[in-house]
Amino acid sequence: MAQNSAKSKTKKASTARRRLRVGLALMLTLLLVVGGKLFLVQGLDVGGMAEAGINKRLTPVELPAERGQILDSNGTVLASSVIRYDIVADQRVNTNTPEFGRYNSSTEKVDTVSREQGIKDLAAALGTDAAALTTSLTGDKPYVVLAREVKPDLEDVISKLSIPGVVSKAISKRVYPNGSVAGGVIGFLQDGTSGQAGIEQTQDEALRGTPGKRVFEIGADGLRIPVATDELTPAVDGKDVKLTLNTDLQYFAQQAIQTQVNNLNAQWGSIVVMDARTGNIIVMADTNAPDPNNPGGVAAEDRGVRSVTAAYEPGSVEKMITAAAAIEEGKASPLDTFTIPPAYTIDGETFTDAFDHGTEKRTLAGILGWSMNTGTVMVGSRLSKQQRYDWLKKFGIGEAPDIGLPSEAKGILAKPDQWDNRQQYTVLFGQGVSQSTLQTVRAYQSVANDGVMLQPRLIDSYISPDGTEEKVPAKESRRTVSKETAKKVRDILESNVTEGQIKEAAVDGYRVGAKTGTSQAPREDGLPGFDGYTASMVAMAPMDNPRFIVEVVVQRPKGNIYGITNGPVLRSVLGQVLRTYNVPPSTGTPARFPQFAK
Repeated sequence: MAQNSAKSKTKKASTARRRLRVGLALMLTLLLVVGGKLFLVQGLDVGGMAEAGINKRLTPVELPAERGQILDSNGTVLASSVIRYDIVADQRVNTNTPEFGRYNSSTEKVDTVSREQGIKDLAAALGTDAAALTTSLTGDKPYVVLAREVKPDLEDVISKLSIPGVVSKAISKRVYPNGSVAGGVIGFLQDGTSGQAGIEQTQDEALRGTPGKRVFEIGADGLRIPVATDELTPAVDGKDVKLTLNTDLQYFAQQAIQTQVNNLNAQWGSIVVMDARTGNIIVMADTNAPDPNNPGGVAAEDRGVRSVTAAYEPGSVEKMITAAAAIEEGKASPLDTFTIPPAYTIDGETFTDAFDHGTEKRTLAGILGWSMNTGTVMVGSRLSKQQRYDWLKKFGIGEAPDIGLPSEAKGILAKPDQWDNRQQYTVLFGQGVSQSTLQTVRAYQSVANDGVMLQPRLIDSYISPDGTEEKVPAKESRRTVSKETAKKVRDILESNVTEGQIKEAAVDGYRVGAKTGTSQAPREDGLPGFDGYTASMVAMAPMDNPRFIVEVVVQRPKGNIYGITNGPVLRSVLGQVLRTYNVPPSTGTPARFPQFAK
């Protein structure tokens, strides 16, 4: 029995030892597996699992670029942007976070801050009541606006408070400090982001810049992790766009044309001023100009720039082109004599003038000085149909100026084989053809500039955020007429003022050349016929060394069209322009071509 008991104990001990060895083997195997896994994760896969964990916590925030400014020729700000921030909160996160960590830059440690203290700090920064702020932060709403349009320096203070659930949302606020001055030219933004009209629209890409990005880590509780990843890719601000406009003169001209339109109860009016030596547009003034801060304050049709969008029959201002073509082609000279009856018939078409007269002997200068349709047809009929068309094209009629504004009209200039029997003559005095105010000014600029047409310029340069200015090169110029012909045409225009019927365009101390225009305005309902008039006047000065071109246009004025004049408005604006640029008074003897032939 004793022997059997001893064998049983020995067998149990052996079994226990085997179990222990198996257990140890299993534990060693498990430790080996765990250790291998740890080695794999921490030693061989650091860049994988760790990076995946971080990526789940990374939160990117777009940093908007500051939109570039729009400036006038003197650097006056017409449009600018400021970065502002809306401070918003997720009530769920803030309500359920009794305390949080805040990095202390002075101790370089993370302090533990209670929710109540955080709210007090935020209230102090915002200048609001802590109790009211507590109410705004308490609840289960995911998005609550605490403050709007906070300035960047205050946003930085709030960001460093690290309040749970409170973040800032960057916004760009566009500001137009001069209101409606050049409002149509400047344009405005849609939803505060993209250009909707004017320069804001056409130069949107240059103005908007490139957004930046900020990336930081957010924990599972929705809180930003202090002293963790914080990567910043700065935004690249947009370029400033510098225009050729003069804000002071723009304001003056807008006031002048608005008064004129109001006095005449007209539909609209425009004024354009151009530097004849450079092609720079100094003024583009429209009535009822929109304030870009509130573009909806005016009708949709008033939000553009009529100087380039509205094409109309120019009327007698086109007679300058007929005279220039006839002189250049050797078909006439300023003092050539024409015997003009009360009514002139050619090819079965009869033409009369706006005033009654008998048979008269007139010079070419007198035909333009008294704006005679009869005489203009006589002179123009010396040109072939193709020549009449070619000269209108040469002076830019039918060609949009392309100055960087939306919806620029090229007007209507039909091919000569499409002209009917009457239109082949009416184009000589500005009927049966349409053009914008700027197209007319461009044509006169070429005569003022000794026969060289410069393409109009509105955008002068782009200025990078670092201050580098990139000038916009002038487009290729072209010669319309010879220097000699241009001088003869200028003398005719000056004689219109000194001897003709446009004496009201004269400016004290300066020699002025001018031409008037009147045409019928087509019915607005699209039906055949006319329902009003377009009255215009274009002038250049000083004639001894032409510097500026000014045109005034009024659409559908009420009253007797032959009693309506734009002379006082033109004289006022032209005089202001000459004084602003310190143009010396004229010298020399004014041109005085006789209007009647002996």
